[in-house]
Amino acid sequence: MVLAGEKDFYLAEFRQRTLVLAIERTALQRVAARRRFAAVTRELVENRTRVVVVLGGDAGDPADARSWLQLPEKARARRSPLGGRGPRQDAVGWDSAAEEPGLSRVWQVLRGRDLCLVVTPGQARGVAGLVARGLRALKLVLLDEQGGLREAPSASPLSYLDGSRLEVLLKAGEAEFQGLGARRGDLEVIGQMLDAGVGSVNLCKPGDLAQELFSYQGAGTFFSRDDHLAIGRLSIDDFSEVERLLARGQAEGLLKPRTATEAGELLLDGYGAWIGEHHLAGVGALRRGLYAPEQAAEIAGLYAITRFKGEGIGKKLVRRMIQDARDDQLQFVFSVTSAERAASFFCKEGFLEVAPESLPAAKWHGYPPERRQRIRAFRMALSG
Repeated sequence: MVLAGEKDFYLAEFRQRTLVLAIERTALQRVAARRRFAAVTRELVENRTRVVVVLGGDAGDPADARSWLQLPEKARARRSPLGGRGPRQDAVGWDSAAEEPGLSRVWQVLRGRDLCLVVTPGQARGVAGLVARGLRALKLVLLDEQGGLREAPSASPLSYLDGSRLEVLLKAGEAEFQGLGARRGDLEVIGQMLDAGVGSVNLCKPGDLAQELFSYQGAGTFFSRDDHLAIGRLSIDDFSEVERLLARGQAEGLLKPRTATEAGELLLDGYGAWIGEHHLAGVGALRRGLYAPEQAAEIAGLYAITRFKGEGIGKKLVRRMIQDARDDQLQFVFSVTSAERAASFFCKEGFLEVAPESLPAAKWHGYPPERRQRIRAFRMALSG
């Protein structure tokens, strides 16, 4: 499911950036499949995202392929500050023997338009990789009937692989050992693209394109070269996205309901976890002010995007907040939750379950009595 707030976030991220979509003609034989694909492409183009669609397995006229795909009839044309427009034709036939001229043609189309179709008789992913690398695109999306990576046929797709994990899989025999031997070719192409400077790569089924691009949960596997997770304080520019994350956590029952004012107060003490430069993957807050008399702080609003929950984001956020609390010479930190998963998490992180009455009295001012009956309280001493 794609929620409006999530789609807005990703559309804002993609605006004025370039995405390359690779798909084989055989995957779009049904009219309904072409319509779904065209609808996502149209949303991106109307968002002022530059989109390159690479259609593989098509040796026909590029203009005919454009009509068959049902792509937007008139992608917006732009006039360059240097004068003139790009080529009138926005469909390009790819010649594998003349890659550099082909890439130049794509570049010229995108100089004046937000959409370029590249048609190749070969496989789409090879040409798409060359185009994404040449353009240094923000994102390459490989649309494959097998979808994202699965360690077993019945398992859910692996949501996220960073550079270090991808390097391990590419070692001799490692992909095979982990049940991914059949996808080694995909892994090698993806590794090459990330090494060449493509910002990120997504691998998903054609029918899942909208969910993969526009939702926090995704539908396939997301790859990023950045193998570090950066934890830091939130800024005002992060607040609109963080509010959407909090709303998602509330909808899942992991966070208590908060008004916009309460969320704003929470975020003033907020921390974020970023994967790479663009992906805010988790949030939390260390609330000190109310509990200054007890030299304590509350860890609140802890939430990680579903796609990245396997990356230890909650753990790293909490450990950073605990360290900051120690640096401030606080006596203890605490947290309350009504979610069993969160309770288990705090126990594993070394918190002790305590009676709610043992927490600072300020915590319970205005707290809903019915919710207090359901919560569990956890505390960690920082000194003594």
